[in-house]
Amino acid sequence: MARTRGLKKYIDRRSPSAFKIQITSMVDMFVILLVFLLKSYSTSPVNISPKEGLSIPESSSNVDPIEVVNLIVSKEAVFVGDEKVVELKEGRFIASDIDSTDPQFVQKIYKALDQHAEKAKAISEVNEEFVFDGKVLLQADRDIQYDVLKRVMYSSMMAGYADVKLAVAQK
Repeated sequence: MARTRGLKKYIDRRSPSAFKIQITSMVDMFVILLVFLLKSYSTSPVNISPKEGLSIPESSSNVDPIEVVNLIVSKEAVFVGDEKVVELKEGRFIASDIDSTDPQFVQKIYKALDQHAEKAKAISEVNEEFVFDGKVLLQADRDIQYDVLKRVMYSSMMAGYADVKLAVAQK
């Protein structure tokens, strides 16, 4: 009996100062951070997000994209960067947008890309590390007709963007 009383005093003395670590909430916090970091992790420095409603063709290519001018061809319009350049009607050019002397040339696409090329050439004159290489990334809807893409690529080549890279989704 005396032993249990002494033990009880010892337990009573330690219980107010006993500290129990609750790590459940800390583990939850670390799991959330881990999931966030894994979701936001990207191996490519360039992030390409297609415009809404744009269905990009699929490919098994593993080449990482590079930072260049984006040329987007959807069923509704042609965009250079985020700027709408030419309106399309049912995925086709309107006759007034096509040059009458050269049926493959679209003046509005040429002007927008030429402005980008002039800016890039001006930057390359000031900054020796930057070189204008005439590359453009073409994001086109998979249902766009070939003659529309051909006119877009021809007009971009006339503006100095002869190296056209096609954006595709990985399978």
